[in-house]
Amino acid sequence: MSRNFVDFRLAPGDISAIRFGVSPGHELAHAVRVLQRPEAHPLQWGWLRQVRGQLPRAPFELLAVLIGLDGYMPDFLTSTPAWDLEPADESARLRVAPVEPMLVDLHKMVIRSSGERQRAIRHMIAEPERARAMIADAWDEVWAAALAPVWPQLERLLRADIAVRSRRIATAGLASMVGELHPSVSWSDHAVRVELRLHREALDCRGSGLVLVPSVMGSFGCMVLTEPPAQPTVFYPAHGVTETWARDPATTEAALGALLGPARAGILLAAHTSRTTSQVAADAGLALSTASHHLGVLRDAGLVASTRDGARVLHLRTPLGEAMVGAVL
Repeated sequence: MSRNFVDFRLAPGDISAIRFGVSPGHELAHAVRVLQRPEAHPLQWGWLRQVRGQLPRAPFELLAVLIGLDGYMPDFLTSTPAWDLEPADESARLRVAPVEPMLVDLHKMVIRSSGERQRAIRHMIAEPERARAMIADAWDEVWAAALAPVWPQLERLLRADIAVRSRRIATAGLASMVGELHPSVSWSDHAVRVELRLHREALDCRGSGLVLVPSVMGSFGCMVLTEPPAQPTVFYPAHGVTETWARDPATTEAALGALLGPARAGILLAAHTSRTTSQVAADAGLALSTASHHLGVLRDAGLVASTRDGARVLHLRTPLGEAMVGAVL
């Protein structure tokens, strides 16, 4: 039986051709799939128990029609993944998504559907501007109910994964990092190779590069984006996803607090964005000298890095700090 591979070909030694990104839209799309088939996603059961009774029914059903149970999903639903992409960015972009590419995606979904679902998608094609507004509204409502309450936990896992992968490139090389992404991903002759069920293709990424995107909701396997104008992208399951990943942030802080002390745990959890010592002190409700002391301890332990920006000193979690937070989550 022949095997199907998608090869993302890169220039020899071109580490800069690969970058990492975060995709709130991809997480939401997979959350919709998880909610349709919860029995197939045991790692999401803790999250499911929190959100199932809160879902707005009509908006969820609209997204479920669009996204389906597996396989291809419309490209216009998500933005190109990026390090600084926020959920609000995805929603705003969706509201002004160009109609022509949207129609191309919807026609692909017609081919891949039947019955009532196919009729619903044809109605969207008949009134694309109205459909786009309804889809964007549904995106906002389902996001608010399903992912907004757990986005801080989910985002920490994604960023911890990226930090660990980036460190692996620096210490062991690109091929080693790629080989550890997932059993279906390998490094072969200056190419990132992904084994898929049905699709095979070879892409030259020497001009466009390749985006690697960890996923918490898509924890069952890998997906790829290969069709222009989309950036060549590989989605893979993030490290550290267990059934308890969505537990309350207070529980996470308590677990870190038992290890580091409550004040340092709070500072480390909030260190996913760069802040000055004064900002750290204000956010934690500490005296400036106390915050500076705690930052020094975290810095000496390799959990926080401090860099000078003009007259300011900015503090940010290191890859080790990201890994610790991700492990606790």
